[in-house]
Amino acid sequence: MLKKIIIGNWKMNPVSLKDAEKLFGDVAKSISGIKKTARKTEVVICPPFIYLERLKKMSKTISLGAQDAFWEDVGAYTGEMSPFMLYNLGVKYVILGHSERRALGENNSDVNKKIKAALSAGLRPILCVGESVRDENHSYFNLVKTQLGECLNGISKNLISKIIIAYEPIWAISSTANRKDATSVDSREMAIFIRKILSDKFGMEAKKVRVIYGGSANEKDAEDFLKNGGVDGLLPGRASLDAKKFTEVIKIAENLSK
Repeated sequence: MLKKIIIGNWKMNPVSLKDAEKLFGDVAKSISGIKKTARKTEVVICPPFIYLERLKKMSKTISLGAQDAFWEDVGAYTGEMSPFMLYNLGVKYVILGHSERRALGENNSDVNKKIKAALSAGLRPILCVGESVRDENHSYFNLVKTQLGECLNGISKNLISKIIIAYEPIWAISSTANRKDATSVDSREMAIFIRKILSDKFGMEAKKVRVIYGGSANEKDAEDFLKNGGVDGLLPGRASLDAKKFTEVIKIAENLSK
């Protein structure tokens, strides 16, 4: 059984270091009663770049992740952050291929290069895949299959276990206009499909890959997704900006792992 993981994506929040320290500190305090060595659930927080160095010094029980990384180590790339820079800050994970990055023009080829660079730097990529709509012809399966194939092109079998796949139905995330709630049935259907694609491509090593759900999961639906959604964890966005809600999600995951 794969260890569950809860990853908070703060996106471009909060607006000040003081607020970031308060939020991070509240979460760390709330889970401090569970020693990291005894905890069944890994906890990751992905804040904006500018907060990483300070938050790294505040807690040893929470792993840090970045929200993006570039595919080169150094060079004339204004505004970018290399995987090695992140690694040297103490970052362990990095979200790649998020729908909000794709909406700005990022494509599967870009994500593929970023995954390879992240792995080379010692980071663990969290690859986001998912459809914008669910059509009656089920073409969204082909979309996700293409995303997985192109984003993981050239990744060796011995490295695939270091990658987390986050299923992110764009139609269900909080920032989407006219969004609707996804169900654990939707999640389970896609999780099974993702694992089949990975198995076909990577063989037995695919069993070591954690598949998580990232469509605006929160404290109200976390138990259903973790119990019935066929996933090994969650990637909350808005809920991760509320220490009480995020902590509740962690506790739900922890209780289900006992």
